[in-house]
Amino acid sequence: MTAPSLADVHAARERIGAYIRPTPLLRHPLLDAESGLELWVKHENHNPTGAFKVRGGLNVIASLSADERARGVVTASTGNHGQSIAMASRLHRVACTVWVPEGNNPEKNAAIVAMGATVEETGRDFDEARERCERRAGETGARYVHSANEPLLLAGVATYALEVFEALPEADVIFVPIGGGSGACGFITVRNALGRKARIIGVGAANADAVYRSWRGPERVTGTSAATFAEGMATRVTFDLTFGLLKQSLDDFVLLSEEELAEGVRIALRCTHNLAEGAGAASLAAARRARSDLAGKKVVCVMSGGNIDARTLRDVMS
Repeated sequence: MTAPSLADVHAARERIGAYIRPTPLLRHPLLDAESGLELWVKHENHNPTGAFKVRGGLNVIASLSADERARGVVTASTGNHGQSIAMASRLHRVACTVWVPEGNNPEKNAAIVAMGATVEETGRDFDEARERCERRAGETGARYVHSANEPLLLAGVATYALEVFEALPEADVIFVPIGGGSGACGFITVRNALGRKARIIGVGAANADAVYRSWRGPERVTGTSAATFAEGMATRVTFDLTFGLLKQSLDDFVLLSEEELAEGVRIALRCTHNLAEGAGAASLAAARRARSDLAGKKVVCVMSGGNIDARTLRDVMS
């Protein structure tokens, strides 16, 4: 696998432009007051599926060969990636099955089904669902769409980074949540190609720290659990394509507790009047925690998704 180039990102923007518009990059006075910083929020929660993943899904499915479309696609997801593949498959008339873990966010499951895809619920977490999906793809010949090891997916996701650097070329620091790593790798790809100086800081969940420990340490590790309500960060393993980019070019990586992730959701609602899921609000919580080191800097926080379910929201707000 080869990481996408800037030309690939521009091609992806042309390919997906008929289906999505650039998302807002906004400042919120209440958020600036809360943090004491100049914070810019990239509102990927304003996408048609409520998350940044739709960019990658649209680019992958639009690029399939006729044979791949005829065989249908399968993928594994905790929700946002699955919605992206489901939406793109519906637009391009491709049969789609999404494998999710048992007890997955029911509202994300319902959204996937509403887009015309089939949901298979299996496994204790994302990684077990992914493994079973991969076995099924091998048995049936369906086109398996990995949530990270897909250069076309990374090129599609990176279009949001292109929008940020075009709107705010002088950005100093960018906080971006990390699960599989496609979002952070999108920023790395574009920043490096454009020669920008912004520091890219990944944000993870302390209860799902395998990617963080792999990035910090001498070798890649596999976690024993990923017990976080921020399902977009809930992975126990690293992935070849994205991890290579993270290891080489990510500037820093911070972990948040479950309470800090919950506070991020509350900050998003209180200070931006946007509903963000745990991963989607993680960048806000991370920036606020690091505010003493960010004075005078232009800080971008990626609100990667807004698909929190009602039960989790009640728990967070209580």
